[in-house]
Amino acid sequence: MRIVDIREKTVSIASPIANAYIDFSKMTCSTVAVVTDVVRDGKPVVGYGFNSNGRYGQGSLMRERFFPRLREADPKMLIDEEHDNLDPFAIWATLMRNEKPGGHGERSVAVGTIDMAVWDAVAKIEGKPLYRLLADRYAGGQADDRVFVYAAGGYYYPGKDHSKLQAEMQSYLDRGYSVVKMKIGAASLEEDIARIEAVLKVVGDGSRLAVDANGRFDLKTALAYAEALRPYNLFWYEEAGDPLDYEIQAKLGEVYEHPMATGENLFSHQDARNLLRYGGMRRDRDYLQFDCALSYGLVEYLRTLKVMEELGWSSRRIVPHGGHQMSLNIAAGLHLGGNESYPDVFQPFGGFADSIAVENGYVGLPDIPGVGFEDKAALYTLLREI
Repeated sequence: MRIVDIREKTVSIASPIANAYIDFSKMTCSTVAVVTDVVRDGKPVVGYGFNSNGRYGQGSLMRERFFPRLREADPKMLIDEEHDNLDPFAIWATLMRNEKPGGHGERSVAVGTIDMAVWDAVAKIEGKPLYRLLADRYAGGQADDRVFVYAAGGYYYPGKDHSKLQAEMQSYLDRGYSVVKMKIGAASLEEDIARIEAVLKVVGDGSRLAVDANGRFDLKTALAYAEALRPYNLFWYEEAGDPLDYEIQAKLGEVYEHPMATGENLFSHQDARNLLRYGGMRRDRDYLQFDCALSYGLVEYLRTLKVMEELGWSSRRIVPHGGHQMSLNIAAGLHLGGNESYPDVFQPFGGFADSIAVENGYVGLPDIPGVGFEDKAALYTLLREI
């Protein structure tokens, strides 16, 4: 059993949308295929992966550093003898050989993308959906049958007035979502409040609306928004300040009593630990959004879950960023609190299996081996091009 090839292709996910910090007019994404010599149903097992939105493709890092390490490794050292399978942990250690600690910016995305493809292959070799494999290995065999998902959208783009924003949010409700999310911070506070009130006319209650500032605010602005948002009792107030400015997050927690969320731009278990130690996050109401595809993959994600447990946090407080099937499998298999969903944007990577609909804010997972890419036709077609 061995990896016989590993391939990468950078694809465009450009669109005219913008959040408070960046636009997506030149956004790219890396896709990866890990080809093995294991044969199932007459074909070699191939694991697929891609990096989550908001970070650009990582092809050069993969080709220059990470792929060569994997190709040069002794294949016997990458085998999990207990499960007669590839060993994601040994593969991860091989990818990270000769890397200094710290500096979790771009390499974490490259490794996370490869790691996704490895786990897809591992689950296919074992003949199980990934979420069931994870439940069997790490959660006493108990997977969640369905996962809470919310519809993320509400981006800024030219010509998008309140009526178009309302129509977008209504379309999410019509497709079965019970909670929606919109962007704030790229307009004035007054205009953002007007946008929020327009959406509330559609969703009906603040508990069904989350807002996301994408790290745009300084402390003064973050507090001003907190004061203005307080009467609406929103589902959450997300990433008000820079993701590594734990003081902003901690000071917000002192004055804003409603739920907050952050963590999508923290890429290691060490950064996650610092957030929980120093960011003033509250275990009874706040949410964590760590995204495995941006943060060194599932191998590192298991370490993050361990850190959370040690600090008294439930895994149910995690609702990952990214809206992709890998996080959905982790949510079901390791008992997270839900998963983001992109019904319209970042296609074909956004959204889940074609065969499974959202019902009352929840979604199931396909009962096919691996992550489930094969049940998302447009995405699978793109991945096979590698």
